[in-house]
Amino acid sequence: MTMYKVLFLDIDGTLVTPDNRIEESTKEAVSQVQDKGIEVFLATGRPLHEIDDLAFQLNIRSFIGYNGANAVYKGEDIFQEPLEPSLINRYLTIATEHNHDAVLYTNKENVFTNLEAPVIQKFIEVFHFHKNEAYGPEFNRDVLGITLINLKPEDVPLYESEAGIHLSQVNVEGLKHSYDVIRDKINKGYGIQMLLKYLNIPKESAIAFGDGMNDKEMLQAVRESFAMGNGHPDIFQYAKHKTTDVSNSGIYNGLKTLGLVK
Repeated sequence: MTMYKVLFLDIDGTLVTPDNRIEESTKEAVSQVQDKGIEVFLATGRPLHEIDDLAFQLNIRSFIGYNGANAVYKGEDIFQEPLEPSLINRYLTIATEHNHDAVLYTNKENVFTNLEAPVIQKFIEVFHFHKNEAYGPEFNRDVLGITLINLKPEDVPLYESEAGIHLSQVNVEGLKHSYDVIRDKINKGYGIQMLLKYLNIPKESAIAFGDGMNDKEMLQAVRESFAMGNGHPDIFQYAKHKTTDVSNSGIYNGLKTLGLVK
């Protein structure tokens, strides 16, 4: 019987390849650890209402979504941490002044500041988003996450003047101009800590895989942390292990080093 109880997997660049596939080796690895009684969570910046197909493919019913603002265990909502409406108003003002775009994620839809913009259409296409709405102020009280779109690197400080907030570049080819808004106190690592406490599972029994800078807190919240070979150059310092690329059986190879897959 294994000492490990939970496995947290980022989606983009970790579970899903750049051409939006899940490798057969990854599916097999997930199935094998599930057979050992390990609960597998998808831990993502994506909104949970847009990952049903991925979850179905892998028989997964537990999630951390919106970069840690919402957690679900076996279909049961454990917590939600919405953003302050005042912060959303300030960010949208900055975005308007600098010709940036944004998507606000509620627990039901993706709310875009400009659905007609080509850069938004590309974003929707890459992530296969379906539940899209045009922005209106009525959404401000229900926002669990934000992605800012069409930023240059020098634009990032405009948004990081807020205390307790930093931006994390989206590690997806063609969308490097997009940045997730991450709260220092509410992130994937916070989500894991809350879930481990809820499930009464020690950190030593947890595993995580990630590739982007929005995964750094997650990788520090578990005992066995793996950075994907294709990861952001700065992510490796936060992981205990480095595995192969997402397109080269990264999850399978990492779990194999722990003796969890054959």
